[in-house]
Amino acid sequence: MRSVSLTRVLTGVSTLAAAGIITVLLQGHSSAAEGHARMSAVADSASSSASANPSASAKPSAEPSPKPSASASASPTTAPSPTTAPRPTTAPTPAASAPPTPAAPAADAALLGAAAQANGAVSVSVTDLETGQSLTYGAPGHGFATASIVKVDILSTLLLQAQDQGTTLTAAQQSLATAMIENSDNDSATALWNEIGQESGLNAANTRFGLTSTSGGTDGNWGLTSTTAADQVLLLRQVFTSDSLLSAASRGYLQGLLGQVESDQRWGVSAAASGSDYAVKDGWLPRSATGLWVINSIGTVERDGHQLLIAVVSDGNSSESGGISLVQSVAQAAAGSLDGS
Repeated sequence: MRSVSLTRVLTGVSTLAAAGIITVLLQGHSSAAEGHARMSAVADSASSSASANPSASAKPSAEPSPKPSASASASPTTAPSPTTAPRPTTAPTPAASAPPTPAAPAADAALLGAAAQANGAVSVSVTDLETGQSLTYGAPGHGFATASIVKVDILSTLLLQAQDQGTTLTAAQQSLATAMIENSDNDSATALWNEIGQESGLNAANTRFGLTSTSGGTDGNWGLTSTTAADQVLLLRQVFTSDSLLSAASRGYLQGLLGQVESDQRWGVSAAASGSDYAVKDGWLPRSATGLWVINSIGTVERDGHQLLIAVVSDGNSSESGGISLVQSVAQAAAGSLDGS
C-alpha cells in the first residue's frame, strides 16, 4: 500500500593506466438510493431494530517503479603493447534478474462459494498491511448504500477540517462522535453531518483522501451515501496507517472509538480475525421500497500476526440475519484467499 522509489546512482570512474584507458560502464449508493428516505426515519434507528447479531439483539445503526538498476559489469581491458600479447577481455557478467513480483491473490473456491450465497450484490476488499497484498472481489461498478459505516467517513472529515483550521474537536463534538461511533447513534450522526457541510463537505474530504467511487447522500440522507468496498479500504488506510492526511492524534482518536463499539455491534469483518484483536464499524438498513437489507462491515483485524484492513458491503439481502451471515462468511473467505488458508 505504500510505495517507495529508490534511485541508485552508479558513479563512473575513468582513470588512465599504462598505455590504455580503463572504462567503467555507467548504467546506470448508489443509483438505487432513495432521495426521499431520511435517516431519521430509518428502521435501524439508535433506539430499536432487528438483531444486529444473528443470535442476539443489536442496537440499530444509522442506517448505520523503480528504474532498472541492474548494471552489467565487465573486467577492464588493457590495450596490447608492442611486445606483449593482448590480454583477453572478460565477458560482461549478466545482471542479476530481479525477483519476480508475487502474483496478486485471486478469489479462491471458498470466496467464490461464499459470495455465491448472496441474494443480491456483495463485494469485499482486503489489504494485508504487512505484505502489501490486496484483493477486491465482487460487483464491479456497483454502488452500495453505506448505512452506518459512513459514520467513520463523517468523523474522518470532521477531524480533517479541524486540522485545516488548526483546532481540535470541542467537548460537544467529542460527545457526539463517541455516541455516533460506539453506539451508532443516528441523531449524533445527523448533527455532525450538518457540521461538516453535509455531502459537499464529505465529498471534498474524500477527494483528498483518494476515494473515487464514494458520493455523499443528498437531502440529509447520509446513510444513502454510495460507496464501494475498495473505497472503504482506502478510507481505512487514512485511519489505520501513517500514510494519511490525518494526524497521529486524529488517527489515534478514531482508532480508540472503533475499538470500543458496543458488544452487540462487533459482528461482520471481525469474523476474519484469528483472535479478539479487531476494530469495526457495521451498518444495516432495510430499504423502504423493497424491504431488502443493506448489510455492511468495515474495520481492521489481526489475523495470524498480520494486520488486515477489510470491508464487505452488500445489498438485496432478504433478511438482516442472512445478510450478517453473508458478510461474515465473505470476510473470512477473503482473508483466507489472501493468506492461502
